[in-house]
Amino acid sequence: MPRKTRPLEMILRDPWLAPHEADIRYRLARHAAMRRRLLPGGGRLRDFANGHLYYGIHRTPQGWVYREWAPAAKALHFTGDFNGWDRSSHPMTRKDDHTWEIVLPGIRSLSHGQRVLVQVTGADGSVRDRIPLYIRRAVQMKDSNSFVGQIWQPETPFKWTDAMFSPVRAKPPFIYEAHVGMAREEGGIGTYKEFTRDMLPRIRKAGYNAIQLMGVMEHPYYASFGYQVSNFFAASSWYGEPEDLKELINTAHAMDIAVLLDLVHSHASGNYAEGIADFDGTPTQFFHVGTRGYHSAWGSRVFDYDRPHVLHFLLSNIKFWMTEYHFDGFRFDGVTSMLYQDHGLGRAFTSYKQYFDDNIDLGAAVYLMLANELTHSLKHNALTVAEDVSGMPGLCLPVREGGFGFSYRLGMGVPDFWIQTLEVRDEDWDMHRMWHELTTRRPAEPVIGYSECHDQALVGDKTLIFRLADAAMYTDMDKATHTPVIDRAIALIKLIRFVTLSLAGEGYLNFMGNEFGHPEWIDFPREGNGWSYHYARRQWSLQENGYLKYQWLSDFDRAMIELAKEHNLLEANDLQSLWTDQEKKILCFRKGGLVFLFNFHPTQSQTDFFVPMRGHGKWRVIFSTDETRFGGEARIDEQYVYQTRPDERLGEGFSIYSPCRTALVLAQLEEA
Repeated sequence: MPRKTRPLEMILRDPWLAPHEADIRYRLARHAAMRRRLLPGGGRLRDFANGHLYYGIHRTPQGWVYREWAPAAKALHFTGDFNGWDRSSHPMTRKDDHTWEIVLPGIRSLSHGQRVLVQVTGADGSVRDRIPLYIRRAVQMKDSNSFVGQIWQPETPFKWTDAMFSPVRAKPPFIYEAHVGMAREEGGIGTYKEFTRDMLPRIRKAGYNAIQLMGVMEHPYYASFGYQVSNFFAASSWYGEPEDLKELINTAHAMDIAVLLDLVHSHASGNYAEGIADFDGTPTQFFHVGTRGYHSAWGSRVFDYDRPHVLHFLLSNIKFWMTEYHFDGFRFDGVTSMLYQDHGLGRAFTSYKQYFDDNIDLGAAVYLMLANELTHSLKHNALTVAEDVSGMPGLCLPVREGGFGFSYRLGMGVPDFWIQTLEVRDEDWDMHRMWHELTTRRPAEPVIGYSECHDQALVGDKTLIFRLADAAMYTDMDKATHTPVIDRAIALIKLIRFVTLSLAGEGYLNFMGNEFGHPEWIDFPREGNGWSYHYARRQWSLQENGYLKYQWLSDFDRAMIELAKEHNLLEANDLQSLWTDQEKKILCFRKGGLVFLFNFHPTQSQTDFFVPMRGHGKWRVIFSTDETRFGGEARIDEQYVYQTRPDERLGEGFSIYSPCRTALVLAQLEEA
C-alpha cells in the first residue's frame, strides 16, 4: 500500500489551498531543481552569490583586473580617463563563453575616482559605450545628462562600528519610509550627510526603529523616484558618495535603527546609455524574449528569472548591499508585477485559481524563494517585506512549508479602503467593513499595516489629510484658528492612523512627513513643472515652529507609537471584538490587555456607552485622541476609575462617555 504524503503545512493553515496542493508542490520542485542547477555540487547560496567579487573592476596586489559578463558580445574595449578615452588601446579577452577580462599590471595603471566606460561590440553589430555592469559608482558628466562609471576603490576602507547591531531590535518594525533627496526643506537634492545629521535624530525622536530608504540604487532620471534602476551595484550619486551612505547606516545602527533598502528587482531601466539593457547586443541577456520582456505600464524591461546567470546577478546584488553597506533587509518592490506574466494589471484577484493558473511566472516565484533564503542566511534576523497587492498565499511562510520566506507583506488593501471610505459621507462609514479590512489577513503571515505611503503622496493622488482638508490646510492650520473643515480633518486623521496601527498588522509603516500631515504632494522636477524642486521636499518647520497644528499631529504620532511599544501592541495575539455598532459608528475591542473605544460618528457622543467585559475589575483611561496636547478638547477624564458591574442584558462591563470622533484606551488597574 503506497505511503500517504503528509499535507503541506501551508495547506493545514489554509484549507482553501487544498485543491492547489499539486501546484504548490510543483513550485517547490522547481525551487529544488533550480537550487541544484545553481549549486551542482551542493554548497550554500551565500557562496554562490559572489558575482560582485569576481566581475567588475578590482585592485589586486599585482595591479588591476576588470571582468565583464557579456556572453553574446563580439568585442569589448575598456576605456576612460586612464587611456585618454581611446576605444582601441585596451581590448578585453574572452575567457570563456560568458566572461571577458583585461588585466592591467601595476598598481598605478588605474586609480580611485577615474571615470571609465566599456565599448561593446554587440551580437547585433551595434557599437556602444556602456557603463560596466558591476560598477559601484556612476556619475553624471558635467557637460551632458549622460552618466559614466567611476572606479571606487578608496585607499582606506570605511571603518564600521556596528558589529553588534541586529535587526531583531527592530521587531516589531515601526518603519519610516524615506527618500534622501527630498528629505531637506530647502529646494534641491538632499544628501546622505544631511540625512544623517538632520533626519536620523528626527526619526529616532519620533519613535521609529527602522528606515526604508527609497531611490538608493542608481537611477539616471531623478523624477523616477528610484524605480528605474540603471546600475544595480551603485549607490545613487544624486546624494553623495558611497562612504556617506555607509556613515548614514552606521549612525542609524548606533541609534538602534535598522535600515532597509527599497530593492528594485522587478524590472530595470530600458536605457542603453546608462542601464544594463541589451548590454551584449541581445535583448535576452537579462530579459525575456519579445513583448514579455517589456513592461507595458512602466516602460521598462522585465527580467527572465529562469536563467541561472540572471539569478547570479540578482542574488549577488542582494549579498552586495548587505555586506558592502550593511543593510538589514529589503522591501521588495513590485512583487505582484514579478509573480504574474501580465503583472497583475487590471486583475481583482477574487479567486484562489488566479494564484495558480498559467499566468504565474514560476521563475520569478522561485527567485523570490531563493532571495529570501539568501537574505536570511546572511543575517538571520533580516527583515524582508513584499509589496504585493494580489494577496498571494504563502508569501510570509517558510520555503520548507511551501511559502516564499518573506518576513512581512505590505497591507496594501488598507490605504485603498481608507480612500474609498473618505469618498462617502461620514454618517455612512461602514464599521463592519472597517473591522474586516483591518483585521482579516492570511493565517501566520505577518503584515506591515499602514494608512498611506509614498504612493498616496505623489502628484495625481492625495494624502488622507489633504483629502480631508484640501486648501484649508494653507489657511487654517494656526493653533488659534478653529474651522469645521480642519477640526474634522485633524480628528479623523488621528482616528485613521491610530486604528490602523492598532489593528492592521504586526508591523507599521509611515511615509516621511505624513506623521505631521505634510500639506503638499510630491512632484519631482520635470519639464512639466519647469524642473522645480518646490514640491520635492519636506517642510519640517511646519511642525517645529510651535504655532501650527502640524505639531499636534506630530506629537500624537509619537505618543501613539510609544503606547504601542510600551504594551507590545503589534505582537499581541489576544484581539477580541467587544462591540461594533454601525448606527453609532463605534468600534470597541480588546488587544494587548487594553480596551480600545473608537467613536467615528461626526456628531453623536455616547454619554453612557456600555463596554462589555469578561470578569470583574477596575479600568482607567491611559490615552485619548482628545487630549489637549494633540489639539483635543480634553473631554475624557483620565483620573476616573471605571468599575465593572453586571448588566441584565449585556453582562459584566462598565459605562463610559465616548465623545464623537475620538478614540480612547483603557488599562486595567491592579488590585491592591
